[in-house]
Amino acid sequence: MQAPANIKPLTSLRFFAAAWVVLYHYWPSLAVSYTPAIVATGHLGVELFFILSGFILCHVYLPAFEAGQFRYGDFLWARLARVYPMHLATLIAIGLMGGLALAAGLRIEHDVLSLAALPANLLLVQAWGFAPVAGWNHPSWSISAEWFAYLCFPGFALLTASLRRWPVAAVAGALAVFAASSVIFQRITGFPLDAATISWGALRIIPCFALGCALYLAWRTHVADRRKALAGAAFFGAAVLATAQFGAPDILIVMACAGLIISLAQVSKAGSRLLTHPILVYLGEISYCVYMVSIPWSLLFVNIAARAMHLSSKQLPWPLWIVFAIAVIPVAAAAHHLIERPARDRMKLWWSLRPTHKLATAPAR
Repeated sequence: MQAPANIKPLTSLRFFAAAWVVLYHYWPSLAVSYTPAIVATGHLGVELFFILSGFILCHVYLPAFEAGQFRYGDFLWARLARVYPMHLATLIAIGLMGGLALAAGLRIEHDVLSLAALPANLLLVQAWGFAPVAGWNHPSWSISAEWFAYLCFPGFALLTASLRRWPVAAVAGALAVFAASSVIFQRITGFPLDAATISWGALRIIPCFALGCALYLAWRTHVADRRKALAGAAFFGAAVLATAQFGAPDILIVMACAGLIISLAQVSKAGSRLLTHPILVYLGEISYCVYMVSIPWSLLFVNIAARAMHLSSKQLPWPLWIVFAIAVIPVAAAAHHLIERPARDRMKLWWSLRPTHKLATAPAR
């Protein structure tokens, strides 16, 4: 069966990855003393995002690369149009909220509005070692890491294309690289690779992105069987939950995530409608905004609620915390429709109207 152009189950999976990370960040704002292991491992939702990124970008661009039709400038502009408008919008939002808080006589952490970190954030290189502190909208470090991977995509594509005859070996090699890089990184730096954000965050994406590329090779070359694909999705979905909840080593959780990605891709190729409900796909489409607005929304809601309810610890009772956590979805939806999508479309339109672009894409006479 022909591979689908839009792998909807993976779009839906993006929302669950974003929700996992958001839950990880929001849990300390809940007035409880217990943190479930599945919440404590929520930072690995970023790894899931990175693997998905490698898979999807290979799905979209690798055939053109193999055919010699890949246009690096068009690729970079499309990726910049995808990530930069929301990055800039949330950076401005943090600046405005921080400025208003200071004007109102409130105390904020010094690093939040660090002028020294601002240039690196504006240039999307804050995860490359150029930001002295984790200021502004901290989750955007992963967007900086993504930008690093985008710049390096021709290298990833060349390596992936060279391994197209050995997809299983490519996946095994990528997993070995992931495990080895994690061990070596911790021995050198003294902290885990999956804890790298502002410090060495650009390195964190490399083994994950490469694994996503390898998974795409394996998916592209294997025939999809609906029953096996559904069984695989159920097995690896349960494996992600079990390994996360029972505190398994990160490599096992990442392997379960990788299995879930390729199983859901197989499900889509086999024609199943699993995770293709319009609501789930829509949530996947706004997942980037969910991720990017999560911290600005947290700063706004928690601080207002703490002052209104005279909460000294800024920890919310269960009912209010549930409202707070769920409300990030409509906030993200508004950002998606008012900022992300219009700005992305405008940037792409501007690029397509360039005289040099028209000349390059004109049909031969």
